[in-house]
Amino acid sequence: MDERLSDALVDRHGFADFLADLGNVTVAVPVMTVVLLHVAVRARRAGRDRWWVPSVAAGVLMLLVPALVIPLKELIDRPGPPIMGPGTGWYPSGHTATACVAYGGALLVLWPWLRGPRVRGPIALVCVVLNLAVPAGLIRMGYHWPLDVVASWCLCAMLLFALWLFLRRR
Repeated sequence: MDERLSDALVDRHGFADFLADLGNVTVAVPVMTVVLLHVAVRARRAGRDRWWVPSVAAGVLMLLVPALVIPLKELIDRPGPPIMGPGTGWYPSGHTATACVAYGGALLVLWPWLRGPRVRGPIALVCVVLNLAVPAGLIRMGYHWPLDVVASWCLCAMLLFALWLFLRRR
């Protein structure tokens, strides 16, 4: 079923490649870093105790992504879509996990500083759109099977939930 769905969805074009690239470490991590630094500076200026903790927690979560995804890829050893040629290690999607934790973690840390639905709504929407666009680009380009993306979302949902619980207690 995963192969049939992938065959129906693959349509390699430049825009899909652009969307997939939004999950690259070189794109998602700098975006997250800017947000984490912004929040840390605001918290320090506001005189918050342990002002650095939320940003560091989200940064550590980002460091956990390769520490979790790479062993899973090795353990599961799943072959990739035909476009990617021979080889294994495609499950779960590292690009999806990177985007999910980078953009989602940034949103969670920034959330308390956003006031009102007029500000929160659009920023949350951007986060959701990015986390749908990256996997859509990966699947359309044939870089990942759809289930590779679903597995990353499941993993990252647990990671982001843990971050949310941690931040909520603060």
